Amino acid sequence: MSSEPIMSGKELGELERAIEEIWNVALRLGLDPFPTHFEIVPAAIMYEFGAYGLPGRYSHWTHGKAYQRMKMMYDYGLSKIYELVINTNPCYAFLLEGNNPLQNKLVAAHVLAHSDFFKNNLHFRHTSRQMLEVASINAERIRRYEFKHGRREVEEFLDRVLCIEEHVDPNLSMRRKEWDEDRDREDRRVQEPTSPYDDLFKLDERGQQSLGEEAPARHRKIPPEPEKDILLFIAEHAADLEEWQRDIIHIVRAEQLYFVPQMMTKVMNEGWASYWHREIMHQLDLTEDEHIQFANLNAAVTAPSAHQINPYHVGLKIFESIKERWDNPTEEEMRELGRQPGQGLAKIFEVRELESDVSFLRNYLTKELVDELDLYIYKREGDQWVIVEKDWQKIRDMLVASMTNFGVPYIVVEDGDYRRNRELYLRHCYEGQELDLRYAERTMQAIYDLWGRPVHVETVVDGRKMLISFDGQKATQIYI
Repeated sequence: MSSEPIMSGKELGELERAIEEIWNVALRLGLDPFPTHFEIVPAAIMYEFGAYGLPGRYSHWTHGKAYQRMKMMYDYGLSKIYELVINTNPCYAFLLEGNNPLQNKLVAAHVLAHSDFFKNNLHFRHTSRQMLEVASINAERIRRYEFKHGRREVEEFLDRVLCIEEHVDPNLSMRRKEWDEDRDREDRRVQEPTSPYDDLFKLDERGQQSLGEEAPARHRKIPPEPEKDILLFIAEHAADLEEWQRDIIHIVRAEQLYFVPQMMTKVMNEGWASYWHREIMHQLDLTEDEHIQFANLNAAVTAPSAHQINPYHVGLKIFESIKERWDNPTEEEMRELGRQPGQGLAKIFEVRELESDVSFLRNYLTKELVDELDLYIYKREGDQWVIVEKDWQKIRDMLVASMTNFGVPYIVVEDGDYRRNRELYLRHCYEGQELDLRYAERTMQAIYDLWGRPVHVETVVDGRKMLISFDGQKATQIYI
């Protein structure tokens, strides 16, 4: 292995001066990022970080699989990660060894815009800003469990937990507070007198209790309301889990909650970073050659894709459209909505703060943008791909639906004591997209291993309600 430094002292000094200039430009333009530390790393380290999501995270074969796929794409020149930025305070950004000076300038500008988004978007407000340290502590705990219980047993348990890692609820604490308040109100309603004669009406009850008979306890449903956070529900209520297993579920859940806002804002976040790296680069004193390099690199990053949505391209175009529309409102908008010209910059900062991809697309993807972006719905018919829909509203709604719950089926716990036998009853909140039944049955096997009792999922197939059940041996399907 070579011991030569990644960059010479002169090159590092030039990069530091460039980053300082970019930082000052970003602040002048109105961005408000976290303090940001940059590190230069080789491709092997960059793709390891990309595969694991966080440096120092716990080891699992799925991370290794992602690493091999990403590294192979890089080795064959099919894709390249120029940077990786971590949502922490201070923010950490990793630059790819081999980036030329212009690429590093663009990447630094892009990173600071991401950091601004992490700091100011509403959905990131409750994420842990010390996640690097937390991930390292979590990894050490899992290593201790591997030493004590065996690596294979821990990995197989992680396999089951990761099958449902997306089924968390970042708003659960707020919902539980509402449930507790509702339950307290119900308790008070039952206990508080409704008339001056309540004591007389309840003499018989007090007489029975004085003879040693207890009034039957009211049955409380578990959970009191349908609960989206399946991971937490299993960690709290599965009867047969050992403490180390519950701890692993909590670890996976905590790290998943850290990633949820990024999953909810992919288009917005990349569009915001693309918008501002361009604005910052235009403020720098670039040479003619650097201007050409930047134009080519920026075009490559924000180019539309023929087969899928490029979040850099779509997000950028929507932010440009918002700024243009609020800078130049129509007479009707000024008269009826009170808009004034020149409000575009303030509006995109407001959108950056309040929206997620779902509301961003629903509210700001217009007919004109759908036409400009040449968006359409297509499907495979025989050996050919055929366009089946060009209506802009249907295209917008399809995109919104695909990003609702970040593309994962919305499943809730209806009953943790189904048939009074501790069986787990789940319900698929069907919104037009059917479950992959084969995948659902395999996932139910993993849930069964975690829960320890039969598992049921209510869903819709061919327009009819269906109950899929797994009893530990086989899966059954019946229409209900």
